[in-house]
Amino acid sequence: MVSPMKLSMMLSYAGDPVEAANAAVGLEKAGLDVGWVPELYGFDAISILGYLAAKTDTMLLGSAILPIYSRTPTLTAMTAAGLDAVSEGRFILGIGASGPQVIEGWHGVPYDRPIGRQKELIDICRKVWRRERVEHDGPSYQLPLPSDQGTGLGKPLKLINHPKRADIPVYIASLGPKNVEVTAEIADGWLPAFFHPDKANDVWGEALKAGHAKRDPALGPMEVVAGGAVAICDEDQAKKIRDGGRFMTALYVGGMGAKGKNFYNNIFRQYGYEEEAETIQDLYLSGRKEEAMAAVPDDFLEATAMVGDEGRVRERIQAYRDAGVTQLQISPAGPDPAALIEKIKSWVA
Repeated sequence: MVSPMKLSMMLSYAGDPVEAANAAVGLEKAGLDVGWVPELYGFDAISILGYLAAKTDTMLLGSAILPIYSRTPTLTAMTAAGLDAVSEGRFILGIGASGPQVIEGWHGVPYDRPIGRQKELIDICRKVWRRERVEHDGPSYQLPLPSDQGTGLGKPLKLINHPKRADIPVYIASLGPKNVEVTAEIADGWLPAFFHPDKANDVWGEALKAGHAKRDPALGPMEVVAGGAVAICDEDQAKKIRDGGRFMTALYVGGMGAKGKNFYNNIFRQYGYEEEAETIQDLYLSGRKEEAMAAVPDDFLEATAMVGDEGRVRERIQAYRDAGVTQLQISPAGPDPAALIEKIKSWVA
């Protein structure tokens, strides 16, 4: 028997959050299982997630992602516990390291030890949710603060409230092999970016295998969240929708990081697009963004988008399933997203 896939969607963060939240109510009724709210350098995700918790009833709600540098670990834990409470146990804590441009440019803190810091944060969060007195002595975080770094008055504390759940799911956005290995070892779910279903195993297979070998069975299987645009349409319209993915691909592969410090560019190179990745980055960083968009490989856009006639859409959904995706992230294209979600839901469930 084929296991059902959940349907998830990144909810809009650039426009009116109230309008986006109201639209999410209709998507929930159509069968959307999970709504994700990003946090970049616009509105914070927590305010929107709290509003969504009040407006929705069944849909899981996730942060995608909360940067690990922008909040202390205990505040992250408190926030997750609060959202889990007001959503009646529907919250997913999605975290990630983001990148140095945002962390050092927007938050003004050093981008250091991302993998180790992430592991420490998760360890502290899980202690908080279990209502343990939090004591932690790590390279990045010391709780209580050592006396030689403050007043000496800090003492171990535990969460006042009783959380809805002591095991709030933690998903990690990771791309590099070591971080993906850690994700497979300790996280409840994985949020990979620019996931190519036909090439993902070649890039991440060994890291995932190594991480799973060290995984605590009590965590259960790791959820994998990935997908792309979805539309049932003719080929002319399908090409327009696929081409719509050029902007974000060029932005991230070309502009999200300096030379040698762009994680998305590295992934493209590992997919076998070495020349294209170099060209996209050179063009984007020189201000030639339209040319950078044109240089995005057609076969990447074709493989990652689930657009075309029904046969093509189902074939691409199956490719994601075969690649280990358990939560299909969709971006419906067309005049009636709810109807499209209903149809896709009937196929994957």
